[in-house]
Amino acid sequence: MGEADATRAVETVWRIESARLIAGLARIVGDVGFAEDLAQDALVAAIETWPRSGVPDNPGAWLMATARNRAIDQLRRGKTYARKQEEMAHEIGLQFAIERADFVAELDDEVGDDLLGLMFTCCHPLLSEEARVALTLRLLGGLTTTEIARAFLTPEKTVAQRLVRAKRTLREARVPLDVPHGGELEARLPSVLEVIYLVFNEGYAASAGEDLIRPALCEEALRLGRILAELAPAEPEVHGLIALLEIQASRSRARVGPSGEPVLLGDQNRSLWDPLLIVRGRRALERAEALPRPLGPYGLQAAIAACHARALRAEETDWVRIAALYEALTRVTPSPVVELNRAVALGMAFGPEIGLRLVDQIAAEPALREYHLLPSVRGDLLARLGRDAEAGAEFRRAAELTANERERELLLGRAAECDRDIDPA
Repeated sequence: MGEADATRAVETVWRIESARLIAGLARIVGDVGFAEDLAQDALVAAIETWPRSGVPDNPGAWLMATARNRAIDQLRRGKTYARKQEEMAHEIGLQFAIERADFVAELDDEVGDDLLGLMFTCCHPLLSEEARVALTLRLLGGLTTTEIARAFLTPEKTVAQRLVRAKRTLREARVPLDVPHGGELEARLPSVLEVIYLVFNEGYAASAGEDLIRPALCEEALRLGRILAELAPAEPEVHGLIALLEIQASRSRARVGPSGEPVLLGDQNRSLWDPLLIVRGRRALERAEALPRPLGPYGLQAAIAACHARALRAEETDWVRIAALYEALTRVTPSPVVELNRAVALGMAFGPEIGLRLVDQIAAEPALREYHLLPSVRGDLLARLGRDAEAGAEFRRAAELTANERERELLLGRAAECDRDIDPA
């Protein structure tokens, strides 16, 4: 095997196996940072060895065995951590566990629990939102620090510091790598779902930069969501989230024009929507609806997305049902942003005057003060009412607030349209 072929093989195997490898190691050593270091050591060994020996029949087992041997060597040399004297008993017990454990068999037998446990560890409430996202992408997604920084337009040094602090926080708090149960599961699941949702949203509607969509982040969020849906089949919000992501992702090709410009939902060519993703999303929504508990925030948003997916043309959209679903969503998770979306639905279902009335009621909310979609929505409603001068001013205000270049161009274009439509008389 040539060196280039071996390198590609290592990269492919790492992408597939890294999360399993880190999860299995972390369960044994009790430290995600140490587990990642061991996994990286195994990766380096593969890069050095496989071009000469070829890719092994079971590359995941090879990586695990290599990482296992590195762990034992480090513990025997006493270089695992600079622990205080009273913690040596823990180290001795850890070495005993590693030497006795059949890593590969345990990884195969418990990979589901391991991955789920790693998800909950990466999304632990002790960590900041930014740290949870970065750690999840690093340990579960296999992304490098450089890739995470590039995806979120964040300095690489900042991402690296977040990762170091997050792993240190988990180590110092002795956070166990396990799956919470009962009330603790319900309490911590929203944090996991939120991270996946944040990753997807940043890919689906980039908050900054020149690109509207970053497909790699959408794909990573979908992959994590699908894993979670299989690992936690009794949780309706898990299925609600993956339903929402699948249906939203189905529109990706239609959301961007030939020059990379954004295309609004009502103007999209729906023949470009991916029917397979829509079917997957609707099936996930059906799974959520079939469970005993009522739909939560993600399930209700998925039901709204499904309404759009059912309409073959924009004018066939059931806006009355969508408005009712937003009403339910405001009861489950009240927020100014949800109210703003409800205003859009009410404006489409019952006329722009109704929608504008609600927008004006919530316009003073602090959470919306710098939110570019507030003046954007208001501008759209005013334009539909023929109040073009006011609408143009709102679109220009929205353009000032957004950090995404493509959105800014769209909003300034809409402002220019309003200027052209103003009656000079």
